[in-house]
Amino acid sequence: MKKVLTLLLLGFMALGLITSVCAAEPDPAGTKTGGAADVVGASANAPTADDLKNLAANEPLATKLADVVGHNRIAINMVWTLVCGFLVMFMQAGFALAETGFTRAKNAGHTMAMNFMVYAVGMLGYWICGFAFQMGGVGGVATLGGATGLDGEFVIHLFGKDFGLFGTKGFFLAGVAYDAVIFSLFLFQMVFMDTTATIPTGSMAERWTFKSFLVYGFFISMFTYPLYANWVWGGGWLSQLGKNFGLGHGTLDFAGSSVVHMTGGVSALVGAKILGPRLGKYRKDGKPNAIPGHHIPMALLGCFILAFGWFGFNAGSTMAGGDLRIGVVAVNTMLASAAGAFGAMFFMWKFYGKPDISMIANGFLAGLVAITAPCAFVNSVSAVIIGFIAGVLLCISVFFVERVLKIDDPVGAISVHGANGAWGLLSLGLFADGTYGDGLNGVAGTVKGLFYGDVSQFAAQVAGTVTNFVFVLVIMYIFFKVLDKIVPMRIAADIEVEGLDQAEVAVTAYPDFTVHKTQI
Repeated sequence: MKKVLTLLLLGFMALGLITSVCAAEPDPAGTKTGGAADVVGASANAPTADDLKNLAANEPLATKLADVVGHNRIAINMVWTLVCGFLVMFMQAGFALAETGFTRAKNAGHTMAMNFMVYAVGMLGYWICGFAFQMGGVGGVATLGGATGLDGEFVIHLFGKDFGLFGTKGFFLAGVAYDAVIFSLFLFQMVFMDTTATIPTGSMAERWTFKSFLVYGFFISMFTYPLYANWVWGGGWLSQLGKNFGLGHGTLDFAGSSVVHMTGGVSALVGAKILGPRLGKYRKDGKPNAIPGHHIPMALLGCFILAFGWFGFNAGSTMAGGDLRIGVVAVNTMLASAAGAFGAMFFMWKFYGKPDISMIANGFLAGLVAITAPCAFVNSVSAVIIGFIAGVLLCISVFFVERVLKIDDPVGAISVHGANGAWGLLSLGLFADGTYGDGLNGVAGTVKGLFYGDVSQFAAQVAGTVTNFVFVLVIMYIFFKVLDKIVPMRIAADIEVEGLDQAEVAVTAYPDFTVHKTQI
């Protein structure tokens, strides 16, 4: 195992050095990034390229001022992107609190440890090769004025078209990737990836060995997430369905309903199924037993922290502080979360007699997940509709997963992120109102959904949804099956009864009271 890992590491290092040869000159200090050319297209009344040529010939002082303006524009966008990345990083605390609160006290230390270490492990895996596979062929980020060195995409040719599969530059952030813009892009993309990586820690909590969890953290950050993310965000084949086949603007996912949440949710579905339910979850007749979380206030606090970080998640995905659509994105995000909570409350109160606060909290998150893809493309009425449906869908999905599929998901991650990640991607293809998105993925015109006259955009969204489900399901099923043979995933029964804290992470979250073996 160690030899295999060593060979992989050496291989990635060699690939990073090879792909750096003959590449664009990086700008690690950022002093050469941003200039007069970056004011072109900044707004409706911005100078054109011809204006800049005339300016350079006739007004040398004005040219210098244009350089300053262009540099400052890029600086504003970079600061906005980084601050939003910091907000998304703080979502990790929200996940840790929510998942720990929704699970039992005897496993609180272990659940917290997984949420803590997935940040470290995921980041290192993404640094090694995940970022390169995802963004290594993106070809540049105009709003940040750089990243043009990331111009290596592995492409296959089918039907006379190019299908990008993965990037080939940016390994270890070395060579051409030693650049201020690329480093900023890495931070922003990394925290998105880590959101995906942490989702299965909730669905697989209370019976997952820490060793196998660590291997999983590297795999999803190095391969599963980056490959699908490349297809949608890195210039890969799903993003080019518009240019190649006339399907709208290709698969669009503004901030990650599918790229982030559905990927995590489908991974959680596969992992929880293979791992099996917690002891005592199902009776002999197959009916489920309720296993309440130990700290609902903690879980609800985690949900509020997640909602706060979500403003960075969604509004930050403009990667441009000068893009005033951020106000629409932020308000749509808020409204969908409220509608999601209300939808879950309505469903539970009507059909089960009481407003279940756990379902309401997850409905709140479901609304956020669903609006993540369409947040920039829809109006406020659509945002509320999308969020409300997400809250109802959350409840239906939870009962379906638990009672029909017989999968034990302690925190509802499969339903929150998987089901509603798919709904979010599809909802963009339904509700996009044609007021935003001109030129996305190289397609002229704004983005319109089925309800606004463009069936082709909905078709592109369906293609992205199906691709995500099939790809992630297959690759994670194979991975978990192989992993279980090498590093057993399921904890021993006696340890599960006693609690995982001491046995797995050498800590007891609540040492002031004892959890007896009779507690399951």
